[in-house]
Order: sequence, then structure tokens, then C-alpha cells
Amino acid sequence: MIESVSRLIKALHDPYTAKVMGQSRVREVIFEALQSPQGAALRALVVNQGRFSLIVNALKQMHLQLDQDVRVEQLAEDANMSVSSFHHHFKNIAGSSPLQYLKRLRLLKAQMLLNQGHLNVSQISLKVGYKSIHQFSRDYKRYFGAPPTKDKLREDAVI
Repeated sequence: MIESVSRLIKALHDPYTAKVMGQSRVREVIFEALQSPQGAALRALVVNQGRFSLIVNALKQMHLQLDQDVRVEQLAEDANMSVSSFHHHFKNIAGSSPLQYLKRLRLLKAQMLLNQGHLNVSQISLKVGYKSIHQFSRDYKRYFGAPPTKDKLREDAVI
């Protein structure tokens, strides 16, 4: 590897050699890197890079459409993956399933809105995509250990 990089550097210092041999010297360095003990990791990184960016796009979409219905099937289709493949790659990157991630995202956004104190609990539940205030309250209490009304009352007391 060191010899390949050395030849590439020498080629870059001579315009004629760079023009004639530059591309092949770059290919030689890439070849040596892929043959090294870290080659498998490099190949995996290149293969998964496309999937990583597709999952990141799905995450962005979820953040932008927080108040809308999200269908995992649609996210998978947009990422050009099967639902099971999408679930697998999403969980590897985000650390949870798409629906668990979305629920956590909605609840964290709700907590932030509660702390701002401008909206009531019902308005906040709709703003973060819940159709039922009762389901929102149950999920919020399960996640944070206290109902949203208690957090709202605590915030109102501070103001």
C-alpha cells in the first residue's frame, strides 16, 4: 500500500506522468486498499452507503411530515426496498423500527411544544400527528412517566 501511494504521489508531481499514469495509479491505490485487512469493511461501506442515504431520506421525510399519517410500506417503496429490507436497514441506522422511531419523535416534539406553553394538550396531540388525544396521553405517560396534562400544568405554574 505504501509503495502504491508513493507512486501516486510521484505521478502527481509530474504533469506528464500524472496525465499518462495518474488514473492507473489511483486505481492501484484503491485496489491495494480493497485487498488490505480493512478491505471487507471498505466494501461494506460502499455497498451500504446507498442504503444509508435512502434511510436518511426516509428520516427526513418523517421529520417533515410529523403530523401526517406515515406508512412504512410507502417509505420502503420510496427507498426502492422491500418492507422487510427497509425495516432491517432502518433499524441498523436509527436503532429502532420506523414506527417506534416515529412515535418517539412525535412524543419528543410534543414535550417541546408543552414546554413552550403556547398550545393546549389537544392542539399539541394533533400537531404531532395523533388522531386520538387519549392515545396520545397514554403514549406520553408511558414514555415520560407522567401525563401531558401534568407537564402542561407544571409549565403553566412556572409562567
